[in-house]
Amino acid sequence: MGQAGCKGLYQSLFDYKTEKYVIAKNKKVGLLYRLLQVSILTYLVVWVFLVKKCYQDTDTSLQSSIITKVKGVTFTNTSELGERLWDVADYVIPPQGENVFFVITNLVVTPNQRQETCAESESIPDALCYEDSDCPPGEPVVAGNGVRTGRCLRAGSEQKGTCEIFAWCPVETKSRPAKPLLGEAEDFTVYIRNFIRFPKFNFSKTNVLDTTDRAFLKSCKFGPKDPYCPIFRLGSVVSWTGSSFQEIAVQGGVIGIQIEWDCDLDRAPSECYPRYYFNRLDNRFSENSLSSGYNFRFAKYYRDAAGVELRTLFKAYGIRFDVMVNGKAGKFNIIPTVINVGSGVALMGVGSFFCDLVLIYFIKKSHFYRDKKYEEARSGHQGNGKVNVEQLQNLQTVEA
Repeated sequence: MGQAGCKGLYQSLFDYKTEKYVIAKNKKVGLLYRLLQVSILTYLVVWVFLVKKCYQDTDTSLQSSIITKVKGVTFTNTSELGERLWDVADYVIPPQGENVFFVITNLVVTPNQRQETCAESESIPDALCYEDSDCPPGEPVVAGNGVRTGRCLRAGSEQKGTCEIFAWCPVETKSRPAKPLLGEAEDFTVYIRNFIRFPKFNFSKTNVLDTTDRAFLKSCKFGPKDPYCPIFRLGSVVSWTGSSFQEIAVQGGVIGIQIEWDCDLDRAPSECYPRYYFNRLDNRFSENSLSSGYNFRFAKYYRDAAGVELRTLFKAYGIRFDVMVNGKAGKFNIIPTVINVGSGVALMGVGSFFCDLVLIYFIKKSHFYRDKKYEEARSGHQGNGKVNVEQLQNLQTVEA
């Protein structure tokens, strides 16, 4: 860099740029500028303030509690259990009612099991054997029901058999019924009570209608005609997910009940109410998929007249209901209001910047507007396209 270049760089450090206003009589650019202003103003008023309510302070730290109660009875008559009446204490797990509860709809029952030796089920691959050495004593059967005794049990002249095990015998061998045992559970109801609190605003609410009519909860059911009733028919809940209750009752499934609270605390508390959404959460797209359905096992223990402990094993298929709650609350606050108004004012400057680019670069007479917008001024010098500093105080109007 030469001496002249260094001198120019040094002198430029002391230059000062001042703003100059030029009124350009160009209808196209003027129309574009007004459209940009209207668009930005519409965005601020409609989207930022009316839709998103950015003038409010928000609280998303929702505190929630769920209470659920299922009601309904049904009658069955099977070879394993005989005649039996099923009530809430029989088919709802857990019985105390939480945000996750399970309703039994189908069963595989293995009665009168006791701890003794018997043959392992043929459906267990690890239990298959040809001779006693294939059943090392003391080793449990992988995915099986007990511990090997060292004997290979074969039926008649069959070469292949299964290992003898010490377990709860007889082992479970029956397959899942094709028709749900408790198909009438479709008409059972569940009462879902939700308490919420937004700690920032010390605001609490419940999804139960505030009424003194004690008969309200005994007669109402949630639906389009009664959206404020917290009592849901199980068959309706499943149908709202796009599934059939009788189909899902055969092998079980998982249903999500989502409660959404969106509370505008600038309005009356009565206008803060929940919205419900229902979805099936397990894999329903492949009926034969191993990931579809829901089941687990439990047992009921007792002793016979001789004092020997026995049990009845149940493999329960049914519907698991997960109640999930989320939401937010908003209330007017001056700080977010000022911040968003300031952001809107800053956005207005974007319109001016964009129109300046169009004016001095993209129209036919851009060089003319560029010369009028940018001038170099030096104190005490005039002429040759340079103007005196005092002249910059005048507002210029230019027409092409």
